[in-house]
Amino acid sequence: MRALLISCLVALSLPLAGCGLRPLYANGAQGGVATMLADIDVAPIEGHAGWLVRNALRDRFVAARGGRGAGNRYRLDVRLEDSITGFGVRSDDAITRERRTLRARYQLVDGQNGQVLLDATAAQDAGIDVVGSEYATIAAENTALERLASGIADQIVARLAVYADRGGPASAPGAAPPATP
Repeated sequence: MRALLISCLVALSLPLAGCGLRPLYANGAQGGVATMLADIDVAPIEGHAGWLVRNALRDRFVAARGGRGAGNRYRLDVRLEDSITGFGVRSDDAITRERRTLRARYQLVDGQNGQVLLDATAAQDAGIDVVGSEYATIAAENTALERLASGIADQIVARLAVYADRGGPASAPGAAPPATP
């Protein structure tokens, strides 16, 4: 019975081998994706939201470095747009719900020649309950901003990882072809 189960699992897994899926972070810290992420420095970003996003990005890039030197081959420029909109309104015109939206436009720039390799956007939003205590509402807005900054950083790193996996800077217009061994 056990041999039958194992042979069925092996037979069912064979079609998956040809599906083209492969790990994004193949070869760990020595892989192409981790190597490129380790070579990225994040330029200062304006405002409190910018400070949060930059720290979140730097934390993720330091993890990609795996203790190696600081990234300096590429620079990541990020511009943020942070907004809070009230949309739940009671009959006495008091706002009961807010939406905080954080949008980022980011560019990956080659540090050697200043060429923009990737220009993309990321966005996150969060709902906030407006309560009777102004302190509680401000605390909820700040907590939402922290979550949004982390989510934006995750989106940016994921997009950069996909970019690196699909050829990275070698696929950019005007880029030199990758060196062959």
